Parts: sequence; structure tokens; C-alpha cells
Amino acid sequence: MALLEVENLRVELATSRGPAAAVRGLDFSLERGETLGIVGESGCGKSMTALALMGLLPDGARLSGRIAFQGRDLIGLPEAELCKLRGNRISMIFQEPMTSLNPLQRIGEQIAEPMLLHEGLTRAAAHARVLALLDRVGLPDPRQRIDAYPHQLSGGQRQRVMIAMALACNPDILVADEPTTALDVTIQGQILDLIDELVAERGMALILISHDLGVIAESVRRVLVMYAGIAAEHGPVHDVFATMAHPYARGLFAAMPRLGRPHGLLPTIPGIVPDLHELGDGCPFAPRCPLADQQCREQMPPALPISPGHKAACWHAGEAAL
Repeated sequence: MALLEVENLRVELATSRGPAAAVRGLDFSLERGETLGIVGESGCGKSMTALALMGLLPDGARLSGRIAFQGRDLIGLPEAELCKLRGNRISMIFQEPMTSLNPLQRIGEQIAEPMLLHEGLTRAAAHARVLALLDRVGLPDPRQRIDAYPHQLSGGQRQRVMIAMALACNPDILVADEPTTALDVTIQGQILDLIDELVAERGMALILISHDLGVIAESVRRVLVMYAGIAAEHGPVHDVFATMAHPYARGLFAAMPRLGRPHGLLPTIPGIVPDLHELGDGCPFAPRCPLADQQCREQMPPALPISPGHKAACWHAGEAAL
């Protein structure tokens, strides 16, 4: 039994124009100690997938399919039961720590809270563990910083606090949603190295969400490429990067800046991301795809096998790979 199994996940958001499907029929699984990256343009459904796993969807959102954690389906679970798992067995590092941390509460109190709620530690025991966590995530002078407020820390330090909070109860799954947003390159590298060390050290499973293909290439073993709420391509990171069987994945890779590339404009994917209210029955990438034909515009392609463990939702996957 996989640690996490996601089957036919669908998330519909309530909007003034009616329901909008932000995630459509997503499937993936995660074993203990495994690392999965989710990539795609802004608005493709990456963060909405993470929020669905955590049970933190916006008001009015409708969730269907199956999210099984250790065989137990989380969809439809009472909020009180979800609270026992959230921050305990499944934890999340959010995109922007300055808006995720409570500005009125000292960082030590925020990190200790899940220990007090989920594990029933005394305040003295929680305080000692918080100091150890702050030291482990590399926050300078943890004995002095433990009583600091979020605004008294730098962006990189706040992100380290968020990581310490996510690790407070030794979770089985760590979801990192753009954990290096707005950080400079040096601090970004330190944070990613830290997450990698902690995942290996504690045997956690990791879901890393990013728009940076370079980060994904260096940080995970499997990658899921999302577009307009669907899994366009999914497989071992080396196979996906080498093959790029879906035209959308190929477009993303072509747009990456590279050392040694001649000066000039980077290649772009023509057109724009489709409006979620106007998705038809066909492939959502068809209006932007150079290989699209009538079948693509009328029929959603299934996830077709490319190699063992590697699939792409494209009627012309073989041509794209070539």
C-alpha cells in the first residue's frame, strides 16, 4: 500500500461565473521516502492540488475523487479528523512565510503549537524541541531568535522558521509549495539543500511544487507536469527531461534560460492559458499546440505509456518526443 494515493482528483471552485474546474482527474501516488515534483505555469492547478491534500480549499470549493493516506480516504473526512492529520502526519511549507506566519505571535510559540496540540508535550519539553529544530534548520542564535516576531527576521530566516514548524511533529509527508519564492539565489540554494537533507534524514515523502525546472531536476526523483488542471506528463524526472513527450513539456523546457545560448528572445509558447470556464472536451493545450488536429480539439487524450512509469496525455506523444 502506497503512503499516499490520489485517484481522479477533481477540484471545482465557486466563482461569480459558475463552477471552474481547477484540477481535473489527477492521479499519482507517493511511497514513503519518495520525492515528487509538480511543475507548470501559474494557474495550472499546482497549489490547488496541495491545498486539496491538506484539506484547506477555499470556501465553496467542491472536491471529488480519492485522496488516501495510508489507505484512509481523506475526502469527506470531518474537520476534526483532518485537524488530527494536518500539521501532524502531513505538513506544508507555504509560498510566502510573511503572510503565513502570525505577525502577532512569537516564532517559538508558533512552532511549539502543533507539538502541544498533537503530542501533548509540556511547554518546557516543547521549548527544548523548538530550540533543537531552529538549530537544525540553521537559524542563527536560536536562543535569542525564539522570542522574535516574524517581521524581525529576514525572508530566508522566516522560511527556515516555516520549515521548522512543518517538521515539528515529524510528518510522514512534507508538501513544499514554492518554498524559495522571493529569495535570492544563494538563500534559495541553502533552503533547497536543507529540505533535501531533512527529507533524507527523516525518511519523509516530499511533494515539491515549483515553476523552476532546474530546481525540480536537482531535487526530486519523479515529476508531474500540470497544465490547466490535468497531468500532461508524469514519470521519473530523468525520463521526462530526456524525452519531453508532451508538447507542453517541450515548450516549458525550450523557454528555460541556458548558459551559452545566443543572446535574443527566449522561445515562447504561443497563445495564453485557457480560461477554466471555457475548457471543452478536447485537450486543453490544443489551441496552443503545433501538433493539434481535430481529434485533439474534440477528445481528451488518456495518459499514454511512453516507457515504464512514464506517461503523457497526448495523442501525438511519440511525435513530440521525436
